[in-house]
Amino acid sequence: MSTSTPPPEDPSFQMYEIGDVEAIGAHCGYEYCHQLDFLPFKCQSCGGKFCLDHRTEDGHRCPKKGAWAQRRRENNTSATTLPTTEKPSLLTSQQCSSPVCNTFVNTSQNLGVHCSTCNRTYCLKHRFPEDHDCKNLTPLSARTSEIAYREQKEKLRLGFGRLRSWGKAKQEEIKPKPKPTSKAAQLAALNKLKQTATGDAKVPQEKRLYLHCSATDKVTKDGEPKEAAMFFNTEWKVGRMLDVVAAKLGVENLNNSAQGTDKILRVYHVESGEVLEFSEKISQRMLSGNSIVLVRGLEV
Repeated sequence: MSTSTPPPEDPSFQMYEIGDVEAIGAHCGYEYCHQLDFLPFKCQSCGGKFCLDHRTEDGHRCPKKGAWAQRRRENNTSATTLPTTEKPSLLTSQQCSSPVCNTFVNTSQNLGVHCSTCNRTYCLKHRFPEDHDCKNLTPLSARTSEIAYREQKEKLRLGFGRLRSWGKAKQEEIKPKPKPTSKAAQLAALNKLKQTATGDAKVPQEKRLYLHCSATDKVTKDGEPKEAAMFFNTEWKVGRMLDVVAAKLGVENLNNSAQGTDKILRVYHVESGEVLEFSEKISQRMLSGNSIVLVRGLEV
């Protein structure tokens, strides 16, 4: 007759009594359910525990619906928010401190790198100490550097002031005849411009921007003012449009090798009276029928 072997005194598992089953899991917190769930879900908004059917906020009519989403948005915003900085422009930029370089730094296209040894700012090409002969330079004091920066900023401000003054004085002289006031006459004038305008034939009709383009006698190669009706792709930037207009009007373009701001070619928008930035999209600043003039740097 066989006898049963008693279980070891220290087993690797624990046998629960029937009454202990209630200690596992949790009852669903939804008032019309209360089902015992061994793997309950915790609501991130109200903190309650619910079964599979009532785990969502809508499923258990959460009194704090959307609270967890709001916390997540706040955490993501605080983690990704960066300090705002002033938009780079010629008035906030400065020239590379290397005596052989005329590149403007701290602009949207060229970042400036500050050398803590000589306390000067350089372009990316001359950012390393061996590239700007740092060991042979006398470090600038913070006050001297600030004064030099302010002087350069004031020089640029005055230069653009002269350009704006010139624009107001010459605006009536260089812009085309007053445009018709009636819609029919304006449409007729625009159609005439479209008939005479030249440009890249590959540009789709719906993406063409038609402009009156001209250059003063100070920038043309033969010293004579030039003008032409042209069209451009609305997706182009001002810099690309400038290159095309300069080639069409016979204007020497030294922007890629200019040794000083007085040699840089710029685009003057007649209707707004402003000099356009190279990185601006032409469709955001101009309309078909507008006029532009090529000017040379700040010496106008």
